[in-house]
Amino acid sequence: MPQIQTRQQPVTQITIIESEPGRQEEALSVMAERAQFMARQPGFISISLHRSLDGRRIVNYVQWQNRELLHAAHQSPEFRKEWRRFDQVTDDIDPHLYEVAHVLDGAR
Repeated sequence: MPQIQTRQQPVTQITIIESEPGRQEEALSVMAERAQFMARQPGFISISLHRSLDGRRIVNYVQWQNRELLHAAHQSPEFRKEWRRFDQVTDDIDPHLYEVAHVLDGAR
C-alpha cells in the first residue's frame, strides 16, 4: 500500500511511459511482470501502475525504503532481461525521484 506523507518519507519514483500506439496493454503487461520481480527485492514498499484513458501512457508510482536499494533493484540482471522487449512497445520512458510536499485527504 502506498505511503503518502510528508514526514519519514520513503523514496518515491514516478515514471511516465509513452507506449507505442495500440500497445499500451502490452507495455502494461511487461510492467506488471517486472513489478512482481521488484516486489521481492529488498527495500520494496509498493508499486502502483496507472494507465491513461487515451491508451498511450502508463504512470508507474514506486516507493522504496531508500535510494540505494531502489538503484540495486533496477540494476539487477533479472530486472534488465526484459528491457529490450519493453523498448519495443514504448516510445519514451521518463523516471524521476520525488518527495511529498503536501497531503490532503478526505479523512476529517
